[in-house]
Amino acid sequence: MGRLDGKVAIVTGAASGFGRTTALRFAHEGAQVVVVDLDEARGQDVIAEIGDAARLVIGDVSTSDVANEAVGAARDAFGGLDVLVNNAGIVQDDDRNTWDTSEEMWDRVLRVNLRSIYVCSKVAIPEMIGARGGSIVNIASIAASVCVGGAAYAAAKGGIVSYTRHVGRELANKGVRMNCVSPGFMRSPMTTGERLGLDEDAQEERLAQFARHVPMKRMGAMDDISDAVLFLASDEASYITGQELIVDGGYVVR
Repeated sequence: MGRLDGKVAIVTGAASGFGRTTALRFAHEGAQVVVVDLDEARGQDVIAEIGDAARLVIGDVSTSDVANEAVGAARDAFGGLDVLVNNAGIVQDDDRNTWDTSEEMWDRVLRVNLRSIYVCSKVAIPEMIGARGGSIVNIASIAASVCVGGAAYAAAKGGIVSYTRHVGRELANKGVRMNCVSPGFMRSPMTTGERLGLDEDAQEERLAQFARHVPMKRMGAMDDISDAVLFLASDEASYITGQELIVDGGYVVR
């Protein structure tokens, strides 16, 4: 018996990285999954791997239209919505001082990383309240607590943690839980530098530099995040809401 048997889930940014791993893990645990992403080709790959228990929605999850389409797909294809994982996100792709980043970069990072959570949750919450229960898991970052990732990225991720606490409290008596997971330095396409065009050797050196600063002296795996998300999404976490679960090998407390 799977830990999400009978559950219907939406996972945003599910064509790669944490989102892909989470969508596949959810399906393995018995959930029906709506995969949402801008990348149609990779999204189709995830759908093909899951099979009939998945549907694909292509679009920008920071828009109300795509959020409504995703919730509609869950309702029409599978009968409702039990779990929303707000995973979609981008990095601030420079390593210099970031307080003076361009306005375009600032707006894009906050739109994709923070506004998408507000938009998707706003559409999903009434569906969950109507069904008398649900769980929302947002992907934040240790950038909410320590100086990594850039100012815009940190502002967005700090906003996610605050939003999670506030809305988690508001929904506590309505049967809907909201929590967040804050990854540290994980081995993912976002962290390796693959998306920045680095070759394999440069990626490994980048990861080794990160790992030296982690008390466990290793990078985390994407499964470490999907495990945490699965726990918070499942009934095992039925008395947990408004919380941040940090998964970072001890980096924040080093």
